[in-house]
Amino acid sequence: MSCTWNSHGLPFLPGYTFRDVTKSAFHRPQTLSYRNGYALPRRPTVGIGNDPLLSEQLTQQEISELAFETPDLTYGPFGKRVHEDFIPAHVALDKKALRYFGYFMEAILYSPEEEYRVRPVVIYYYLEDDSICIIEPTVENSGIPQGKRIKRHQLPKNERGEHYHWKDLNLGMDLDVYGVKYRITQCDTFTKEFMESEGMIVNDPEPMPADPYIMRRENPPPCHTTPSTFDNLHKFLNMDRKVLRFFALWDDADSLYGESRPVTIHYYLVDDTAEIAEVHQPNSGRDPFPILMRRQRLPKKIKSENFPSAVMEVSKEEVDEYYSPKDFQVGQRMKLLGRNFLLYDCDGFTKEYYQKNHPEMEMKSIEIPKKVDMPQDRKKTVPPYNGFGSLEDSLQNCLHLIPEPPKVNVVKMLENDHKVLRYSARLDSQNPEDEDRRFILSYFLSNDMISIFEKTTRNSGIIGGKFLEKSRVPKPGSTVDKPAYYSPADFAIGATVEVFGHRFVLTDADHYVLKYLESNWSDIPSKTLDSLRQKLGVEIETTQPPDQDGKDYTSHLD
Repeated sequence: MSCTWNSHGLPFLPGYTFRDVTKSAFHRPQTLSYRNGYALPRRPTVGIGNDPLLSEQLTQQEISELAFETPDLTYGPFGKRVHEDFIPAHVALDKKALRYFGYFMEAILYSPEEEYRVRPVVIYYYLEDDSICIIEPTVENSGIPQGKRIKRHQLPKNERGEHYHWKDLNLGMDLDVYGVKYRITQCDTFTKEFMESEGMIVNDPEPMPADPYIMRRENPPPCHTTPSTFDNLHKFLNMDRKVLRFFALWDDADSLYGESRPVTIHYYLVDDTAEIAEVHQPNSGRDPFPILMRRQRLPKKIKSENFPSAVMEVSKEEVDEYYSPKDFQVGQRMKLLGRNFLLYDCDGFTKEYYQKNHPEMEMKSIEIPKKVDMPQDRKKTVPPYNGFGSLEDSLQNCLHLIPEPPKVNVVKMLENDHKVLRYSARLDSQNPEDEDRRFILSYFLSNDMISIFEKTTRNSGIIGGKFLEKSRVPKPGSTVDKPAYYSPADFAIGATVEVFGHRFVLTDADHYVLKYLESNWSDIPSKTLDSLRQKLGVEIETTQPPDQDGKDYTSHLD
């Protein structure tokens, strides 16, 4: 029994093999090499051992032939071949497409005037991946969905799974794609040169057949309809934008809460239509609808008297006569769609139109009958004052739903800010307990308000302090409608001031009071100035006068 021995001198049997620890490469050797894009087996090297993946060693005869062969590199080659670079198909044929022109016939099933239509297409064949795209040129206002009919992909040729190749395309042939036959009639110059360079015989181009529908549109059949004697185009050119306007009253007294409402009737001369617009009045309580009756032709006479006009619309065949400009007479009543209207006036253009075209009709305006039960405009009355708050604040509740603050004289308030006239007063009362009570009456020039402060008297039993908050004090005898308030002209020394039922007698005043009244002597009576000069004359001579700014007026009364 023979046995195979390994490199270590041991039989090639299980258990007698050892791994070579010095081996570092475990890949399979490559037996092929690529030249010019083609895979070729590697040529064996002389002297290589018995490698099963390489060819056998050269024989002795081949070695001797190679030894006696004269190399070309020594004396130079006789015919040196130049190898061109390999270019893949997807690079060489990129963006190169064959273009064919053709058409297909679309059958028209339900038309007595035509049987088919010819629809042109453009067929693109892309040499890169043998894909085909079919596009129909878009025609404006054709009413047919056009554009890309078949997207770019390889079109199936038969049921065996084959696809169309450029060798299958030629002029004068039918291309059957998804049940539609496309007839190829022409191609462009590049397509023709490419096919001839590949050895194909290009057929003669075919003319595009004429579309019956287009021919009928270009050459319409003769019309046997009798032309109308009325020229609509002439009427449109002459009467367009010319409108007769009438002012009328819609008599709606028969309905519930009915009344006469003003409307405007527009009659369009271009097509003898009319519309009625309602005249909106402010605060009428009605929704502002723009049109009372839409623009339409108004029927005047209907063939059937029992026609239910409120249920069905009236067609042209059921109307004998429509309203015309002759039926609109100012000063007369007319019935339009079951409603009564009284025409009382019209505009200037309407009068000129009737004078020129219908001189026998006189367009004279009439007076509108006035409503008997129309309420007269009444003046708003202010309710009586209830005593709460001031008159100005209470009046705002009557003028506005949300009360607003009363308006003030801003200029007067800024000019007389922090300016106060102070007087000393006593209470005019028959009660003997009020004889020793002393008060300081302050008049604020910025808002014409008065405040009263009572001086504290020891052991009097009366608590001093604020007697009256800042408020406007009306004069006795003034009414709520026309109130008259106290002013600096009324505050003379010795005068009596009645404040809400309390009588005060002015006994003294501040120095600033005399200074202010003398600066405004035109608005102050001489009696008031004389009483102040008489009261303060001696004290002015013996006492230092106040500062010019009028702020030092507390020394005299305090």
